[in-house]
Amino acid sequence: MPKRFWGWLGLSGLVIVLDQITKLAVLRNLHYGEAIPYTDFFQLVLVYNPGAAFSFLANQPGWQKWFFIMLALVISVWLIGLMKRHANEWLQPLAFSLIVGGALGNVIDRWRYGAVVDFLYFHIGEHGWPAFNLADSAITLGVVLMVIAQLRELRGTKESHS
Repeated sequence: MPKRFWGWLGLSGLVIVLDQITKLAVLRNLHYGEAIPYTDFFQLVLVYNPGAAFSFLANQPGWQKWFFIMLALVISVWLIGLMKRHANEWLQPLAFSLIVGGALGNVIDRWRYGAVVDFLYFHIGEHGWPAFNLADSAITLGVVLMVIAQLRELRGTKESHS
């Protein structure tokens, strides 16, 4: 296996470690529902999300925990395969690494706590974005980078056919 592949896996591991450290710090310093305001638009909170993004399926009786764990594991295995295939590139494996690290960070939460630990809350007055965490940020950044990589590839393909 290429050395760069191990580097990309290492980046996924780093995302997992940083995600878990930040969540442990929040769990040790905040009680459920407690909020610490830092600015007029940002505060730390401690909430648990048994669902997915935007609390999708959060109100279900518990089956969603296993569904999201399995989904994240399957997607992570698939992305690791893509990471290996594209290891000598930079943008796509970077995207895959961030997504895998974030997905597995949230899998750890679901396994340990039955829900994902969220703590970053941005708002304007009483209108806010749902709380999220470092793993969610890594996944979001990874998806954006993956889309950019695909658009660049499409543009390159178009230009080579002109």
